[in-house]
Amino acid sequence: MSAPGSARPTSFPLRMPRMPLHDPYVVADAESGLYHLYTAAQGLGTGVGTMVYRSENLRDWAEPVPVFLVDDQDEPWARHGAWAPEVHRWKDAWYLFTTLHDEDAVLEVPPPDRYGLPVPLPGHRRSTVTAVADSLTGPFRMLKPEAPILPAELMTLDGTLFVDDEGRPWMVYANEWLQRVDGTVEAFPLTEGLDAVAGAAVMLFKGSDAAWITRELPAGVPYQLAPYVTDGPQLYRTPSGALVCLWSTYEKNRASGGRIDGEYVQTYAVAASGALEGPWAQGEPLVRGDSGHGMLFTDFEGRLMMVLHRPFTNARGKLYEMELSDEGLRVVRQCTELDGDA
Repeated sequence: MSAPGSARPTSFPLRMPRMPLHDPYVVADAESGLYHLYTAAQGLGTGVGTMVYRSENLRDWAEPVPVFLVDDQDEPWARHGAWAPEVHRWKDAWYLFTTLHDEDAVLEVPPPDRYGLPVPLPGHRRSTVTAVADSLTGPFRMLKPEAPILPAELMTLDGTLFVDDEGRPWMVYANEWLQRVDGTVEAFPLTEGLDAVAGAAVMLFKGSDAAWITRELPAGVPYQLAPYVTDGPQLYRTPSGALVCLWSTYEKNRASGGRIDGEYVQTYAVAASGALEGPWAQGEPLVRGDSGHGMLFTDFEGRLMMVLHRPFTNARGKLYEMELSDEGLRVVRQCTELDGDA
């Protein structure tokens, strides 16, 4: 079965200011000479799922086509969400990671002492699923439609594939702040078939480990009014073998009427050891201005690039040239000639 958009595009009429792009993810496919930019299906009238834009130059994009639709799966455990799609090559196929949620499956409140913190809300089931296809344009089929891959009691958002030095696959994900107050980034071991291995998660770091998040909070603000969000993890190796983890959160900047207002930011952490267990050192934010959920890729000219969305609501894609060194990650410049931002 071929995907509706499997043929090579002949027209590239779109620029990023016209493209709804929440949680963007780019695959630079040298074989086709096309960049594939994945996001949640929006405006296609096809239902919940994932769509892809394609481009030859990162500036001009073809109309999006669906590559994964929840309603086409065999009795899926959830039919909502499809957040934060990513597509990875593993073995001889392409694998889609995306987060589904089931509002009817209310989760039990976990013990408050897992990380020594109270829990504000029970929340409902949210979990990253995996789906496979022979092509970057799908159609992607869920590997395990009947149940979440990872333990169903955990809210495992924004899962990404990480392969360690021994070639073992892991899912790295954000454990939702709704469960933890202090959200975490964790890793769970997978089988060769990308199913969960029996065992426990490895915690990389907590949201509160980034001390700058609450730097501007007034003294005496109760901890419960300042939850620490973690989302959008992606791991990348430095030239020396250290690990860099992109992630996003909210920088808290004031308390008003019992509510914390903050700004979405793109940040990162570094594990100099190169091990998932760390220890992880938190960097300063890379991009502010209500920007985040970024990911790194290398373009066809060999430049390291980052794509993210801004603003959080009614999001559009923004592109940055980046520099990765043993000291960490930095923004070289925003590529305004590509993303249409003045």
